[in-house]
Amino acid sequence: MTDGRRPEEPLTGARGPAGRHAVVVGGGLAGLTAALELADAGVRVTLLEGRPRLGGLAFSFRRGDLTVDNGQHVYLRCCTAYRWFLDRIGGAALAPLQDRLEVPVLDAGRPEGRRLGRLRRDALPVPLHLGRSLATYPHLTLAERVRAGRAALALKALDPADPALDAQDFGSWLAAHGQSARAVEALWDLVGTATLNAVASDASLALAAMVFKTGLLSDPGAADIGWARVPLGELHDRMARRALESAGVRTELRTRVTSVSSDGNGGWDVRVPGGVLHADAVVLAVPQREAHALLPPGALDDPDRLLRIGTAPILNVHVVYDRTVLTKPFFAALGTPVQWVFDRTEASGLKRGQYLAVSQSVAQDEIDVPAAVLRERYLPELERLLPRARGAEVKDFFVTRERTATFAPAPGVGRLRPGARTKAPGLYLAGAWTATGWPATMESAVRSGVQAADAALSTLGRPRPDRLLAIEEAAA
Repeated sequence: MTDGRRPEEPLTGARGPAGRHAVVVGGGLAGLTAALELADAGVRVTLLEGRPRLGGLAFSFRRGDLTVDNGQHVYLRCCTAYRWFLDRIGGAALAPLQDRLEVPVLDAGRPEGRRLGRLRRDALPVPLHLGRSLATYPHLTLAERVRAGRAALALKALDPADPALDAQDFGSWLAAHGQSARAVEALWDLVGTATLNAVASDASLALAAMVFKTGLLSDPGAADIGWARVPLGELHDRMARRALESAGVRTELRTRVTSVSSDGNGGWDVRVPGGVLHADAVVLAVPQREAHALLPPGALDDPDRLLRIGTAPILNVHVVYDRTVLTKPFFAALGTPVQWVFDRTEASGLKRGQYLAVSQSVAQDEIDVPAAVLRERYLPELERLLPRARGAEVKDFFVTRERTATFAPAPGVGRLRPGARTKAPGLYLAGAWTATGWPATMESAVRSGVQAADAALSTLGRPRPDRLLAIEEAAA
């Protein structure tokens, strides 16, 4: 594994070496998964990544003495593929799950002392596991709680794979099922904005149904939350690199692919600055616009549909205080611009004070707002929500922005998302934006890598690893 090519080791591949050779373009979670699965099946793999690191958009960087994640990423117990990925790289213990779902929800619009509500589950079968939590949820009226329960049961009856659902928006469905604007804000969007990166009125009913059915209505523990207790770079870069190296994958960073073309003999030429790699199979595990630019003619029917898959931003506000102001690992908020707040003190390496990360999905209106303006907006809001922040000294304040953090889960997006196979034998697609059935999450990215590896192995005539079959069984 290299961090770039040495002059005496050009990045080229001779035709006809012993065994099959696959090139994976992109070192995010989708590409990492595809590379590991192909290598585990005995395929010789080269992974190419244009950045100087692996991990895609789930990465870390240094800021002074802090190690900072570009944004807060979480997963759920139902995310079986991402949980496999953590196991595969040896990182499961560093990103543990809650023993049982519990989300503190603070309503800034209520009087102090009466702001806290909780969404949590009991050790009961579905849907009773959430019954007590919903019945006592203080941010909805009794009538709203009853109607929310009925809507949840109606949602459970939907089939997310029904194409008709993809054409509808979730907000209209909720309104038709008696959900007030307050119920949407305090319950449905509380979950939906964090998982879909869209408010209900802008989200595909199919994707929303998938999120709520799988996360809240499939298994009592499905929605238990997990998150990294170390920087994401420790998992998705350092530990992933080690796993790739152990699997025999050749990894090249700072290596951007300029074209992918058929070699005329059933193989592929992957061109990079200064060389060409010859491959029996290629996995394009890059964002949809980059994939569109690399696709050879005829690889997809209507390839321009990739350009019609919109994107949605996520903004993260980072605040370092001189003292502890939050005693819980995280909370969600209502009645305020603040959405979700996480304590990242230990993971960042901060020795004194507390470091909070404020994760803001659906950030179209704020993604380009200057940091000074965001500081004036968010520090008073945090003081409203956290009394201990009043009078605390702010040691640092900064912002990270991902303008194309996810694909936009708008109605109709399902028909735009391609599968792993293209019409060009030996060329495959991977990425959270492909047709996994999931919104743009780490789980979707890993599943797409599994799908691409599965398709490539079938074409290459290689048996699939047992664990690949296990992932597919869990994903069914």
